[in-house]
Amino acid sequence: MALGRSHIQRHFTTDPFTDLLFNALLGFTFLFLVAIMFMNPVAKKGIIDPKAEYIITVTWPDNDPNDIDTWVEDPNGNVVYFRNQEAGLVHLDRDDRGNANDTIEIEGKKVQNPLNQEVVTIRGVVPGEYVVNLHYYASDNGQPVKVNVRVAKVNPALEVVFYDTYLMEKQGQEKTAVRFRIGGDGRITDINRLPKSLVSVN
Repeated sequence: MALGRSHIQRHFTTDPFTDLLFNALLGFTFLFLVAIMFMNPVAKKGIIDPKAEYIITVTWPDNDPNDIDTWVEDPNGNVVYFRNQEAGLVHLDRDDRGNANDTIEIEGKKVQNPLNQEVVTIRGVVPGEYVVNLHYYASDNGQPVKVNVRVAKVNPALEVVFYDTYLMEKQGQEKTAVRFRIGGDGRITDINRLPKSLVSVN
């Protein structure tokens, strides 16, 4: 005798409390994994946060072998340059020596970096006058060098407040590229180029 389909169906019942526990366990596991991810973020390679309020950038032509130095005096009379790379809140973050330090070794191979650039950061708002000078420190070929100087205010948004090009004609020459004042509100005012020697007094 064949049994009807209704006679062989089985009815399975589930316990609501077991379902609740299982779902709660899944939720806690998910939250735990998310918390672990935020506690151990993936390292971001090649990203540099200078923590700067202002950035002074000095550049000259790629592959130029000559050495141009940047000198910056803060309102307290501190002078930052290649032998004194930080004073107060002013930091020389990159000292470029022309071709002298442009070769790096990667996996046993020498790689030439053509960029000629010096970077000075001001990492806070200190009211007063700042002086930025250029010094033609060393010449490899005896040729004049065109140098670009840029001053940028970083916060709340990047704003270039000064940009100009100078011709450094011979080794030993010093030029005042720019002088400016930072106010208590962080604004840059009184931009001028009145000469002031920093190299001869240090």
